[in-house]
Amino acid sequence: MVSPSHVRILSPAWRYALIGALVSLPVLPIINWLPNSEATIGGGIMIVGALIAGSIAAIRSTEPSAAGLRAGFLGGIVGMLTIIVTDGMTAAWPLSRVVFWVLAGGVILCIAPIFGRGCGRIGGWVTNTVVTRWKTSANVS
Repeated sequence: MVSPSHVRILSPAWRYALIGALVSLPVLPIINWLPNSEATIGGGIMIVGALIAGSIAAIRSTEPSAAGLRAGFLGGIVGMLTIIVTDGMTAAWPLSRVVFWVLAGGVILCIAPIFGRGCGRIGGWVTNTVVTRWKTSANVS
């Protein structure tokens, strides 16, 4: 019989993407305090969450771009759900508007992972750069 502690439901990339998405949520109000800033929940998960997911993945020796891609996908889903809940439930829409939002939602769900992948790679690169500089300065002294 397999021990429950050894059974993993999610792959490491999905786990790091979920962690990055959840950790990015408290960061969003801080970003919104900056002047001329209007960060949305989906955009914050897509960018900040992917940066965090990429850095965690780099520390854990997993591919940062895979974790960032998944975090970007999660950000796209949250962004689409936000639009559906806030604007979609207000009134009856004509067919042309429904078709537009279905196509726009598809585009968002295709582009958000690309931004997430890039931010995940940046997060992994920053983490690798900082960690290697810490290791080299520790070896010098």
